[in-house]
Amino acid sequence: MRPMKFGMGQALTRVEDQRFITGQGQYATDYRAKGELRAYVLRSPHASATFSFKNLAHARAMPGVALILTHAETAHLGDLPCQAPLKNGDGSPMVPTAYPVLPKDRVRHLGEAVAFVVAQTLEQARDAAEAIEIVWKPEKALPTMVAALASGAPAIHANVPGNIAFDTILGDREKTEAVFAKAHRVVSLDLVNNRIVPNYMEARSVVAEVKGENITLTLGSQGSHGLRDTLAKAIFKVDPAKVRVVTPDVGGGFGTKSFMYREYPLATLAAQTLGKPVRWVSDRSEHFVACTHGRDNRTRAEMALDEKGRFLAMRVTLDADMGAYLSQYAPFIPWIGSTMLTGCYDIPVGYTRLRGIYTHSVPVDAYRGAGRPEAAYTVERLVDFIADEIGMDRIKLRKMNLIKPKKMPYKTATGRVYDSGEFAAHMERAMEIADWKGFPARLKAAKKAGKLRGIGLGVYIEACGGGSAEPGYVTLEKDGSATVRIGTQSNGQGHETAYAQLVSQHLDLPLDKIRVLQGDTRETPTGSGTGGSRSIPVGGAGVAKAAELLATNLKTLAAEALEAGTGDLEIAEGRVRIAGTDRALTFSEIAMLPGAKPAMLSTKAEFKPPEATYPNGTHVCEMEIDPETGESRIVNYAIVDDFGVTLNPLLLAGQIHGGAAQGIGQALVERYVMDESGQLLTASFLDYAMPRADDMPDFTFETRNVPCVTNALGVKGAGEAGTIGAAPAVMNALVDCLRRAKGIRHIDMPANAQAIWQALRS
Repeated sequence: MRPMKFGMGQALTRVEDQRFITGQGQYATDYRAKGELRAYVLRSPHASATFSFKNLAHARAMPGVALILTHAETAHLGDLPCQAPLKNGDGSPMVPTAYPVLPKDRVRHLGEAVAFVVAQTLEQARDAAEAIEIVWKPEKALPTMVAALASGAPAIHANVPGNIAFDTILGDREKTEAVFAKAHRVVSLDLVNNRIVPNYMEARSVVAEVKGENITLTLGSQGSHGLRDTLAKAIFKVDPAKVRVVTPDVGGGFGTKSFMYREYPLATLAAQTLGKPVRWVSDRSEHFVACTHGRDNRTRAEMALDEKGRFLAMRVTLDADMGAYLSQYAPFIPWIGSTMLTGCYDIPVGYTRLRGIYTHSVPVDAYRGAGRPEAAYTVERLVDFIADEIGMDRIKLRKMNLIKPKKMPYKTATGRVYDSGEFAAHMERAMEIADWKGFPARLKAAKKAGKLRGIGLGVYIEACGGGSAEPGYVTLEKDGSATVRIGTQSNGQGHETAYAQLVSQHLDLPLDKIRVLQGDTRETPTGSGTGGSRSIPVGGAGVAKAAELLATNLKTLAAEALEAGTGDLEIAEGRVRIAGTDRALTFSEIAMLPGAKPAMLSTKAEFKPPEATYPNGTHVCEMEIDPETGESRIVNYAIVDDFGVTLNPLLLAGQIHGGAAQGIGQALVERYVMDESGQLLTASFLDYAMPRADDMPDFTFETRNVPCVTNALGVKGAGEAGTIGAAPAVMNALVDCLRRAKGIRHIDMPANAQAIWQALRS
């Protein structure tokens, strides 16, 4: 593919940033509907309780109040669906549990919605909510998996005894157990992957408008088509053609804006009932109990070894907290993570026993990486632990067991097929730019200064860029510009720039001549939204193919007017010209030709991935700890990644820096804490620590790409990679500090100053 001024591989600044940094972005909360009413959600103060309304009439009669919805008014609506059911290990299906739009008489987590109050102003809606009298009867709360699995624990859902939502097996249990029985040595490690609250900049909101039978929702999301279909088919049981979902600019999503939340059907029903638009906007405190959470796994990982330290088999027991209800893709998250547990290593056989556990807590679903960060953390912490256990250098152990390039394509013990990758090579390069060999001198200097110092790395691989096709639509406008329509959804990644570059690669237009439309179900017929790093590997491949088809059509149209064969024509700078001459037609002139029918000026193409893509790489982290306070500091951080092909180096670096910050945040500071009654002790930024700029190192980042052979563009996806590699690298570095100082061989996340200080003194 030849280099183009604005095409693939060019380090172009983002075209959308001009409006963002000048305050011209248009977000869901910027949209105003004429005559709109305001809504407020009344939420449970208990994690587990039965309840009944004592007096609604008084609240309904208060000034400005237009409507109060409870279960009685919403019982006819369908439940929020779980769209990723799993089968149990014996082949039986999961037992279904109800996830109603509003509960009838029982709440199962703190902050669960029980009433939806609509009034002329938000203040009036809040006043009415506070006036609603509810008789609460609190019951024993089971806020953690330990509590939910305890002997004699009450059932969170009456039809699920034991609180186990599903219990399934991945891999070959029989073969794995046979290898373990004969292994020279078995090493095991117990880990906690801490629950975290995904905190995007823009909190959720929705404006619902209903005209006749037609519904329009304006909201921030990661895909308008999926929300439209869920609302129409599963909840309101209407034709999706009668529902329009509009998503304007979005201030962050990280997976958690993909899902159907209760507020969307509630606002819709209120707008239907009142004949007026209804707006609901979450505040940040509400966000902590009204949006899905991430991670929250308890894992035992075991490796069978031969006498030389080669990995023979891997055995994992994984319990994943599902929260009080099964959110949209919740069971799929630990499942997909389990398929990646062997990481970059040549492990012939293995299996995972995976259980989903109900607790009295906010539902858990996809958060950046969605299972793959948990998998990478498990295997990379286990490998470091094995090296310490058997007395082998951790780099030597990795090199012995990493999958060799000559084995590609490589089928893992969990059925994944890696198409390409040079794992040892990018590990060595990351160590080189991090000056791994110079660490002993820096360690000596740190000791002299009274500091603890350690270095660690994480070699990761993830699965993304798979699934169904994502059609891309490209149209040449009469003025010679181009319009792209695509069903993915930017949440801040820079899609307007990325898709425009793919079009410019074939039409040679400057980016300001290419308009990218997404987020409106009326404008784009189909769309799978954004998640799993699919936008460029799948959606981008469709857009690129559509642009290529359009370029061919433009040459065909120009050939007759220029009296030349299409083989003699080339596209350059928004024109079709006869190669080697100055005879040319501009795109706007071509658009006016008699043969320029809509079918010639608008193209559609799609790419259906035959397999997932497998981005991989190595993060190296060097840390220093003050032993008097437990305060840690990252002093050096290097990343070398294999993303197949780089579309835009600037966009890529931004994705990796942001992702790594989220992984570092989970490893060192983010901590979701509930007490025994299920009350949230970290319900705001006063108590829930977020990573800040001064927590971040200066990242050194480069790529060592091996093109993907199963993707039309050769790309592997990069949206989640930074998060996946960061936590294991940071925790391996931190444990290296603690092991050198006190022989401490493991500490769970988040390893904040208090946890480190306590570990050093225990």
